[in-house]
This record gives sequence, structure tokens and C-alpha cells, in this order.
Amino acid sequence: MNIESMKMFCLVVDEGSISQAARLSFVSQPAVTRQIQQLESYYDTLLFDRADGKMMVTETGKMLYPFAKAIVNDFNHSKEVIQRATGEFHANLRVGASLTIGEYFLPSLLGRFKKQAPEIHVTLTIKNTPSILENLSNDVIDLALVEGIVENNEFIIEKFADDELILVYPSDHPWRDRNDINIEELANERMIWRESISGTRLIVENMLREYGVLDKIESYMEISSTQAIKSAVEAGLGISVLPRLTVARELEQGLLHEMKIQDIHMKRNLWLVKKPQRFNRICVSKFIEFIQ
Repeated sequence: MNIESMKMFCLVVDEGSISQAARLSFVSQPAVTRQIQQLESYYDTLLFDRADGKMMVTETGKMLYPFAKAIVNDFNHSKEVIQRATGEFHANLRVGASLTIGEYFLPSLLGRFKKQAPEIHVTLTIKNTPSILENLSNDVIDLALVEGIVENNEFIIEKFADDELILVYPSDHPWRDRNDINIEELANERMIWRESISGTRLIVENMLREYGVLDKIESYMEISSTQAIKSAVEAGLGISVLPRLTVARELEQGLLHEMKIQDIHMKRNLWLVKKPQRFNRICVSKFIEFIQ
């Protein structure tokens, strides 16, 4: 048994397939299979069931997984400490971000961070909030930056910023000559929503429900991409509520316009999420300090 077998076992569990683990490790599928077989031979038990073309983790595999993760994490931390002590430190930081943060907020932030810490190699994964938190839970990433609701009590959750939500409309809309509207007027508009699991949508729906407007909105469209929603609003297909950071360029160029809602101010918190660790990796601590 060796540490590489442990690493490969964890990767196969995390990714759910040997082919994906092989691709991410830049090795052949037979090489991955040999690593798993070595571990199975060492523990004298099957770690995966292979039936009907699918690979499922066995009960003993599920028992081994948290221990294997801890071993791999401790090994990586020990290597980082020794490399730093010997002047050969090259850290890898794996950041996960939800869609809006990853696409609109993080690129410039990571650029500034790399100037301060050029020795740290950063990998960014962008998915929806539930998928990113699942990656964090499985130690695929070191920390997560999300805007959605986090309900896992095992995580350490800290607010690192907030983002204003604004109502946007197209240039040819009758609102063009107005400064604000009453929230009741939204019932007469064609609303363009993100998908039902979107954190932004949940915040807006809760607000509209509180004011008794949500059930009155009959004309709406669902689009799973923020960029596509912006294009739809620009084309005159409806209005939408979007994070200000996602429409800053369109507002500046006059492609979209902001409408104030009387006595309503919407914002959402942006969260930094991490798992409790026995050892705080230096690169993770550096990045958190930079954000804060």
C-alpha cells in the first residue's frame, strides 16, 4: 500500500469513474485499475462493485474513504511544510465558486492574489452552489465561495462580501422616463427568472411573497444562464432581477437600465465556506486573509 493508491482511490470515489480519474491524473485507465487493485489486495476486500457497466463503492470502501481522505490530506500538508522549510514551496490552492462569483467576481480577485502570492498555483472550479458544496464535502476543493444558502452545519461559514440585487429593464420599456415603481407593478410584467434552485431567485421570490406579489406574476420565463437572461432582457423579452456585479457593464453601456422599487432594497450575502481542519494549509490561510 502507498500514498498514490490512497490518492487514486479517493479520486475515483470523488469522480465516480475510473475513466474520469485517469483523465484528471494524466494516466491510463489500466494504471488507475492497478492502483485500486493494490489497495484491495492490501485490505483483502473489494472497494468497488463492478456490475452492469457501473462502479459502486462497497460498504468497506465507504468505511475506508474518510480515513483515506485524512491520510492524503495529512500527507499533502506534511509535504507543504517540508517544502516551505527547504525553500522549495509550490502550493496548490483549489478554489470552488458558484456561477455568479466564479464568472464575474473572482477573475479580477484571483489576478490580484496571484501578484501577491505568485508561488501559489490556483485551480478554479465553477458550478452551482449545491455541486460546489458537495465538492467541498468530498475534499475535491479546499474552500468554496458561494452566494446561495448553506445549510450544512459541518462547514465553517463566513460572510466575505455582499452584492446588491437590482431590477433591470430594456431600453424600449415604458419605464424609461420614470425614477421608480411600486412593487405591485411587477405583477403586470414579464419576469425572467433563473432556474428554481438559484440562490438569487429564492431571495427575490421570498421578497415578492412577503409583499403579496409573487402569486400575481403570471407571465414569466426560466433561463438557467445569467448571460442569456441579460440578452433576453436586452431584446425586450421581459424584465429581471439580477446581481449588480453581473450587469455593471451593460448598465454603463446603456444596454440595460436599472429601475428602483419604492422602499425596497435587495441584497444577498456572499459566503466563504470551508471544512474544519486539524491543520490549516498555508495557501488556504493566505487566500482567506487576502479576501478578508
